[in-house]
Amino acid sequence: MRRSDGALADRLAALRGAVEVADGRLSAPEVGRARAVLAKAGAREALGDATVVALAGATGSGKSTLFNALSGSEVSTPGVRRPTTGVAHATVWGAADDGSDRLLDWLQVPRRHRREPEPALDGLVLLDLPDHDSVRLEHRLEVDRLVELVDVLVWVLDPQKYADAAVHERYLAPLAGHAGVLLVVLNQVDRLDEAAARACLADLRGLLDREGLDATPLLAVSGRTGDGLAELRGELARRVRARRAAGERLLADVRGSAAELAAHCPETAAGRSRRWGRGVGEDPAREPADDLTDALAAAAGVPTVVTAVERSTRREGTGRTGWPLVRWTRRLRADPVERLHLGDERARTSLPPAGAVERARMATAVREARDAVGEGLAPAWRDELRRTAEVSEERLADALDRAVGGADLGPDRVPLWQRAAAGLQWLLLATALVGALWLLALVALGFLQLDDVVPLPRVEGIPLPTLLLVGGLLAGLLLALVSRPLVALRARRRGRAAGRRLRAAVREVAEEELLAPMTEVRADADRFCAAVFRAR
Repeated sequence: MRRSDGALADRLAALRGAVEVADGRLSAPEVGRARAVLAKAGAREALGDATVVALAGATGSGKSTLFNALSGSEVSTPGVRRPTTGVAHATVWGAADDGSDRLLDWLQVPRRHRREPEPALDGLVLLDLPDHDSVRLEHRLEVDRLVELVDVLVWVLDPQKYADAAVHERYLAPLAGHAGVLLVVLNQVDRLDEAAARACLADLRGLLDREGLDATPLLAVSGRTGDGLAELRGELARRVRARRAAGERLLADVRGSAAELAAHCPETAAGRSRRWGRGVGEDPAREPADDLTDALAAAAGVPTVVTAVERSTRREGTGRTGWPLVRWTRRLRADPVERLHLGDERARTSLPPAGAVERARMATAVREARDAVGEGLAPAWRDELRRTAEVSEERLADALDRAVGGADLGPDRVPLWQRAAAGLQWLLLATALVGALWLLALVALGFLQLDDVVPLPRVEGIPLPTLLLVGGLLAGLLLALVSRPLVALRARRRGRAAGRRLRAAVREVAEEELLAPMTEVRADADRFCAAVFRAR
């Protein structure tokens, strides 16, 4: 295989890229087979430009006789008892230092015979494989192994079993994508008369064409008499001279592997060109849906926190603008926000766990987001997306609790009007206290019968001390009543602001813990399919 084969190098690079993306993502046997193709390509490239041709066939097809005829000596012993060929034999044309021994070591072919250099066939390594229909399982496995590794496969059929379904269904039809590196030989034609041979060849040609092997040459030979042997040697010599057999076989392997991997990419060719024809990453990541954020916020206890913020703000505002002497009663109950233990993202909050309704709503929202991200993906990638979403969901509860617990609920500055109202309440309290003390003083003077000594001012007929006491109390109560709607309005505003901040924290968690991993799966699927279609 020559390094200058740019098309093969590009396709191998694309297939390698697809396998790298699929590793750890797709649990599919096709990925393992693609990895084996890459390993074969790397090993084959390091072993030179020799052309490995294998003769494969059934017991009694004359495969070993044909091998000996091509080798020019009795290398493989023919026989009629099953099994006949137990291990692969090799005949090598070329110099002893041409690297063929290393190649045969890689192929694990122990029996080797070296021919004298022959210009037309120098660089040919011819293998006689075990019988594919051997009664010995290890023989059949050896055939399957070497069929995957050789550069050119010559399938030897005989007039009696050329239409055997076992060889066509198990070997020939699956090699339709390798038609360029496959030869089919009808051996033992010396047993047929001319008319029967033509009919047999015509029937076999029709079978091959229907199996997608219309580009595969079909030769009629006789290993015993030598009929057609020159044509077969000429075909082998042509492939040896071209020095392209290894590259063509690998190219066919890459295409076949890419075709298998393409089963994990979207539907039709039109859909592929439209979806995968764009550069990877051009499809923007989906924004988290509002219902997903709402569902996660509900499960994380955001409504509870918002309610606590409103109650805490109302509690503090009412205390500031209310009657000063009863403000101490607020200390009898803990602050609603403080009870939730917010503000430390390293510790768990005291928020109640999500109920069944919230969990069901969150599961539905996650599934809908997953389905949206996975729209158009093949089942294997949708399964990977589902696994990724499940792993993300396991971390979601803790991440949401940390986000809510550590979220900034916004500034808690005391409004100026509340400060003014608080100051006014103290002034009214002082006014009422002056009136109360004045009245007490008048009572004491009356007890001492000195009430006429001190004049009692009046306003519109009402004693001034009484007016100060009652007016201060009533004005304080009125100020508290007027302030309550304003305090409630501020509480709602601060609650909404806290809700927005909490939702932003929840959205960030959704993007980092849920949507980003799923989007990464989608991006990997895009890269995988782009690489697969380049490899094809």
